[in-house]
Amino acid sequence: MDRRDFLKIAMMSPVAGGLLLAPCRSTARGIPATAITELPKGLCYAAPPAGEINTTLKDLFKVGPGPSSSHTVAPVRIASDFRAALAELPDDLFKEAGKIEVRLFGSLSATGRGHRTDRAVLAGLLGERPESCSTKLMDELEDSTKIRATEIRGKRFELSGANIVWDKTEHSYPFSNTMFLRLLAPDGKVLFEREYYSTGGGFFAWKGQPPPDRGKPVHTYGSMAQFKKIASEKGKKLHEIIIENEMAILKIDEKEINRHLDLVIDTMVKGVQLGLKEEGILPGPFQVHRKAKMIYEKSRKAKADERFMGELSSFALAVSEGNAAGRLAVTAPTLGSAGTMPAIAYLMKKKMKLSADAIRKGLMAAGLVGYLCKNNASVAGAEVGCQGEIGVASSMAAAMLAYATGASLEVTENAATIALEHHLGMTCDPVGGFVLIPCIERNAFGAIKAYNAWLIAKNEIASQHWEDLDRVIAAMLEAGRAMPAKLREMGTGGLGVSMVNC
Repeated sequence: MDRRDFLKIAMMSPVAGGLLLAPCRSTARGIPATAITELPKGLCYAAPPAGEINTTLKDLFKVGPGPSSSHTVAPVRIASDFRAALAELPDDLFKEAGKIEVRLFGSLSATGRGHRTDRAVLAGLLGERPESCSTKLMDELEDSTKIRATEIRGKRFELSGANIVWDKTEHSYPFSNTMFLRLLAPDGKVLFEREYYSTGGGFFAWKGQPPPDRGKPVHTYGSMAQFKKIASEKGKKLHEIIIENEMAILKIDEKEINRHLDLVIDTMVKGVQLGLKEEGILPGPFQVHRKAKMIYEKSRKAKADERFMGELSSFALAVSEGNAAGRLAVTAPTLGSAGTMPAIAYLMKKKMKLSADAIRKGLMAAGLVGYLCKNNASVAGAEVGCQGEIGVASSMAAAMLAYATGASLEVTENAATIALEHHLGMTCDPVGGFVLIPCIERNAFGAIKAYNAWLIAKNEIASQHWEDLDRVIAAMLEAGRAMPAKLREMGTGGLGVSMVNC
């Protein structure tokens, strides 16, 4: 197919995100349509998206046990929420309770065993919180026959694998990852239940859930173009806008924001440190050996030109391997991409010796990129492929490194844009549906690309950079929607097929 035929087909394709809208009315920097004579009329970028972003740093960066934000972190949070709901039930209803039942649907049922979904639910019901969940307990919960007891409002409940029902993989509920948690009477009568949804990135919701008690953002924006306009007109720095919005939306003070950022950074750094010590085979249906420690040790003895690349790769591998083994990690923006940002954060803290304040500010810049990608496209491999996970993680890491080292908002955007642009079209094709191959190594390449994006952005003339973040996010959405379903986390295409012998 030649380029003309491709463009003709493209014009007939329905694409969301504003790429094929006419007339072209964009005021952002872009190549004039008249400069590209072969481009069909009307095939252009219309305008940056409008809207109001209410996502916060606490929403985006969540700490929890691996290996999956949707299959592990969210289920711990859901079970913890259900336990809290039980504590609020009327006494006359609660006194009839005899058992807790959990029913898993969709991919939670299909791949939940390999992703420790059953263990995550049991841990939450036992009183564990995601950000401090005992990884030792998670390992011990592999024995699904062992009965463990927990007490809620003075009543004893017994919990084991028998409480989990692996239900239908195909269903009509609004989200694929659905689960029901029920409080049953001894005779099986349902006394109380909630229909929960794991919506990706560790987020969850339940049917009939009232809107959260949140405030309105001080600064309203739906795109990077609007964010830059606010910064220019109000004379505000990136981190000032993020902090002011965070305080207004969550109704908290700056100290609380910093406490959460410090927890995120601490978890990332500890993840690297732990992963560089561990060896052996990762849990899964096929043997995957840890290699972070070996690569780190060999890199330290290598020539200077090899040392840096090897060490940075080992930092990302360390966290990704730990995540695959169920260790605590940060959704950055997901657990499938949990190693990319920590590699850069560890580099900034341990090698570059940046201050805690600088790293916090860098994390806010990463948060801004994550907000824009999540709200204007997606950060879920099931929706847009791995470009939405490793690609966005690399973009966030590049912005973090740039802003933490004192870059302007323009240079920070360019770094994020370069990193995301060069992940466009990346499929999500995990072998067997596990966060092992190719996910672990992709985190290392995401970190390397983030570092290189920063180098390019800081050394070029910023005003001469053509691409902007809003346009690349729009391209990511278009590419993701054009991608076949089998290449979007299903494990039934790409490496998910070619790696498996017939």
